[in-house]
Amino acid sequence: MLKNILAKIKYDRLKKINGFSIIIVPSGSSAGTKSKYFTSGKFYSFLVAYSFVVFFLGFLILNLTPLKDLIFSSTSLSPTDKKIINELNQKLIYLTSELENLKNTNQQLKNAIMLGDSSLIDSLSNKIDSDQQIKNPFGGNILEVFEKLFLSQPGNNINEIQFTTPLNGFISRGFNPDNGHMGIDIVAKVGTPVFAAASGYVVFSGYTVRDGYMIILAHSDGYISVYKHCSQLLKQQRERVTEGEIIALSGNTGEITTGPHLHFEVWKDGKPIDPKTVLNNF
Repeated sequence: MLKNILAKIKYDRLKKINGFSIIIVPSGSSAGTKSKYFTSGKFYSFLVAYSFVVFFLGFLILNLTPLKDLIFSSTSLSPTDKKIINELNQKLIYLTSELENLKNTNQQLKNAIMLGDSSLIDSLSNKIDSDQQIKNPFGGNILEVFEKLFLSQPGNNINEIQFTTPLNGFISRGFNPDNGHMGIDIVAKVGTPVFAAASGYVVFSGYTVRDGYMIILAHSDGYISVYKHCSQLLKQQRERVTEGEIIALSGNTGEITTGPHLHFEVWKDGKPIDPKTVLNNF
């Protein structure tokens, strides 16, 4: 009860306050103190006006100066920034996919070039030949019939692989392994048919950045033939091709090409050899 009475007394005293006096005491001066009297209305009006001025000045400073970024630093991104980040993310995904494709292509090329042991190719070839011989002893090939009937004499090794020219044209650059040129360049216009130099199996058929569209054939006796800078590939990996069969069209693809031509290579047991030494009709 006493507490309530004291509180009421304090409230009544506050209600009786009609104004405020500000006393100014100079420091280090002999001048006397000064006082300024303000009514309650004037005091509250001054307080409101002062608060409004401070708020207005603060608003201008924060919006017209870089101080806003320092005080209210936010991690949220604008729509433009989000769009740029999304585009960069899509490019990163695409480049990652392309890198993976290049790695797979390089691995296939490595396997094809390092294919020195052709026992697998020979076994597959023998299996197909044996299946064909059940239907037709001569395989349905007039040249093969001629060879079996007339060339199967002692000293004639008809099983030795023979290569034919894969493209009709002239050689613009020869075999020069010392300068990194592992084959010969045969000049021909874009779209000229490219033939398989010998029978075999497609061990690589695809696009590479340096050599463009390229196809690699594996033959018996450890031979591999390579056809680069094509405009179009007509055979896929693991297909069997016969000598003289169209496998691609010549072109001018790849970074290191200097004009329409076919770059032709022959490898024996994992080492490049001069194709002209094994071509029987060049």
